[in-house]
Amino acid sequence: MKKYNTAIVGATGAVGQEFLRLIEERNFPFGELKLLASSRSAGRVINFMGRDYTVEETTDNSFEGIDFALFAGGAASKLFAPAAVKAGAVVIDNSSNFRMDPDVPLVVPEVNPQAIARHKGIIANPNCSTIIMVMALKPLYDISKIKRVVVSTYQAVSGAGREGMLELETEVDDIVNGRKVKPKVLPVASLDTHYQIAFNLLPQIDVFRDNLYTKEEIKMIDETKKIMEDQSMRITATTVRVPVYRSHAESVNVEFEDEVSVEAARAALEKFPGVILRDDPDRMIYPQPLLTSGKDDVEVGRLRKDFSIEHGLNFWVCGDQIRKGAALNALQIAEYIIDNP
Repeated sequence: MKKYNTAIVGATGAVGQEFLRLIEERNFPFGELKLLASSRSAGRVINFMGRDYTVEETTDNSFEGIDFALFAGGAASKLFAPAAVKAGAVVIDNSSNFRMDPDVPLVVPEVNPQAIARHKGIIANPNCSTIIMVMALKPLYDISKIKRVVVSTYQAVSGAGREGMLELETEVDDIVNGRKVKPKVLPVASLDTHYQIAFNLLPQIDVFRDNLYTKEEIKMIDETKKIMEDQSMRITATTVRVPVYRSHAESVNVEFEDEVSVEAARAALEKFPGVILRDDPDRMIYPQPLLTSGKDDVEVGRLRKDFSIEHGLNFWVCGDQIRKGAALNALQIAEYIIDNP
């Protein structure tokens, strides 16, 4: 089997570490493996599959001979993706830097694999919440065109990185032990005002835009239309940070052009790759963040008619935003390219 030289940019972060776990789990056919990061992490040694790898500082010269450059997120792709492409690598980028670029495919392999062939060296990984939602929307859209989507998200603190997880842990410990809570990270680390997340909900993920939506909400709206290749679809979103460590959940309301029965929706979801229908109200079975954490599949439940509109359904969807919402989706894109030369 052919081996593919692979670079992971941001290898020491949560998504970078997930890349390594998935490469081993899925027997990804890598040859040379380069672990890249910022100058702060350069020199760190990571043991992977019995071998020690020294993390190198990412530079424009890091990509010679590399087939796939997996960017974990942040500003690195904006700085170094052009150099990686020039060196001959296919860049699969988990940041928002290229998602809405009309020349860059925005891909969820189960949903729009045909877009991959249009790449010019860079392929964008969608926002984690967008990926989780479109995995459930696509099999339903194939039954009937979707007119409108209303989504509210319940997003885990790990979506804000390790700092978000540490913030929740520290605040819970402070509250339990009677100490004053001193939030420093959420809702947005770069802002001057921070709020407690422990035993609380924060209806703000990322910064507010002039239209009063947050950047995260706009991402979900714009990215979904691009992935589904339907600019006529009306979408509105409210994104909320919740005191959960890992795995995002979403409440989704869909209005179709034609009637879609619950039975037809169930059948479509059950057949769709990467989706598990976990929906048995009589036995109190439905998706939960705890049950989807560390799992590859997106789970859908609470499927029911919306009686307030003519052709409507409601459902609840959960997915691990670090796996399918980030690293797994990117690695699946690389696997698709390998399988479809």
